Amino acid sequence: MLESLLARSLSELANLLVGLPALAPAMKQLADAMLGCWRAGGKVLIAGNGGSAADAMHFAEELTVRFQKDRRALAAIALCDAAAITCAGNDFGFENIFCRQVEALGARGDVLIVLSTSGNSVNLVRAVEAGRARGLATAAFLGKGGGRLKGMCDIELLVPSGSTARIQEAHQLLFHVLCEWVDAQVD
Repeated sequence: MLESLLARSLSELANLLVGLPALAPAMKQLADAMLGCWRAGGKVLIAGNGGSAADAMHFAEELTVRFQKDRRALAAIALCDAAAITCAGNDFGFENIFCRQVEALGARGDVLIVLSTSGNSVNLVRAVEAGRARGLATAAFLGKGGGRLKGMCDIELLVPSGSTARIQEAHQLLFHVLCEWVDAQVD
């Protein structure tokens, strides 16, 4: 049984990976936006729920600390602080946990990246709305057709899968490629 699950998962992932090169133009657009943001003294804000929150933290630490080489630290913040989330959730509702942080931390020229396998998280929709209102460049890593977030962001990386696990695996590959590109651009 385990062997067949592994074989099926590997087959699904292999089939998905074949289509990801179509996302290269959007990835280049996001990479350029991030690099331009940092060159102007800005920061990248990253948000997600559940496994995508873990991915947001993972992505941010690869940028802030290091990916594969020692280079200067880059301003990237995962909007996943438990105190901020629970305070905003308690005082303003779960749907506002990220937009409150975007309002507090985001500035014109910064980049907001949201990760969502479904694209239907109201708290991420509101974060994007807040980011756009404040003049942030917005980007979404999506799956399952994009949901409510489809078409809301300046840059969209839509993974063509209905499987949460495969979408998250593809998101990780995509942000690791972005980190590798950043490593090559920054001393």
